[in-house]
Amino acid sequence: MTRESISSIATALVVGGGIGGMATAISLAERGVRVDLIDLDPDWRVYGAGITITGPTLRAYRRLGLLDEIKQAGAITTKTRLYRYDGTLMQVLDEPVIEEGLPATGGIMRPVLHRIMQTRVKALDIPVRLGVTVTALESDDQGVDATFSDGSTDRYDLVIGADSVFSAVRELAFPHMAPAQPTGQGCWRISIRKPPGLSESEFFLGTDTPCGITACSPDNVYMWMLTAHEERERFMDEEELYTTLKELLAPFGGNAGWIRDNMTREDWINYRPLAAALQPRPWSSGRVVLLGDAVHATTPHLASGAGMAVESAIVLAEELAAADTVGKALAAYEERRFDRCRFIIESSIGIGRLQMEHRPPQEHAALLETALARLNEPF
Repeated sequence: MTRESISSIATALVVGGGIGGMATAISLAERGVRVDLIDLDPDWRVYGAGITITGPTLRAYRRLGLLDEIKQAGAITTKTRLYRYDGTLMQVLDEPVIEEGLPATGGIMRPVLHRIMQTRVKALDIPVRLGVTVTALESDDQGVDATFSDGSTDRYDLVIGADSVFSAVRELAFPHMAPAQPTGQGCWRISIRKPPGLSESEFFLGTDTPCGITACSPDNVYMWMLTAHEERERFMDEEELYTTLKELLAPFGGNAGWIRDNMTREDWINYRPLAAALQPRPWSSGRVVLLGDAVHATTPHLASGAGMAVESAIVLAEELAAADTVGKALAAYEERRFDRCRFIIESSIGIGRLQMEHRPPQEHAALLETALARLNEPF
């Protein structure tokens, strides 16, 4: 696919080597920008859980040119089944195909997706420096002087902060912003072999601890569960993670009950509290701009965090190619992204609030269906 070249900038620094950062580096490099990508993790790793890839997320990855690789390595489905927690089927949501030839929905293991994107970064000969971040950014009308944690310096036409919800770029250059705020919920995840007979994504509702199952390959799934978060002095060790999740799954039927009965201590289990934030505008300061969790961090209720980041990366590159100045491009990027990101974040938090308020599962399903329809709209 031919990409319109970018003439407004020649060089860019992308801070953060996760999904948003890699999508940005790919989108800019394919349009002729010389990109440096840095990541604080010296091993460039990612958590071992799966990821749900909805139709809008698959659409974004198609724009990035990675859809075929994701289809080959992941699992594609056409429906989502909504159950009561005891395994009683409530509703089947047909996931609409939003573009010809585009799968409706699916899942993939996050490390596999990470490797697919890393492979594209390497194929584009994008320099990657690991174990470093930025410690100072001085922006003027022509570019940004960046100082790195290893003491080195360099100058770029544009710096993009895609360095997670704990963004160092945000702290350095955006004093009007604040850290993401806790939502009151926590998310459990387990990666496990696929339950026999599971063919579509499944949600289990009607309890204080809703959960869902997503196929990530022909043989593996991941299950998530949302619970009220309780502050504690220490993290749970592997044994406590296993026993607590097994206890939380006690009332569940269907494939959630199967996972409870078949999970072992060798299965990967993780828990983290949830936080979200739509950072106030502006999203750029001089020639420094934010995207992904650094500026629009959401919860997993709509499975849209990755899709939002990839969309933002594509939109930023498109606007840099379309505008005759960097300032106009950054303003247009922000204008295209702000309301869509706000809707996704507010809807995700709203679904979580319904869960914490013990609202009927039909209300959850209605809000979920409305939100997914809005997500299908062009970005």
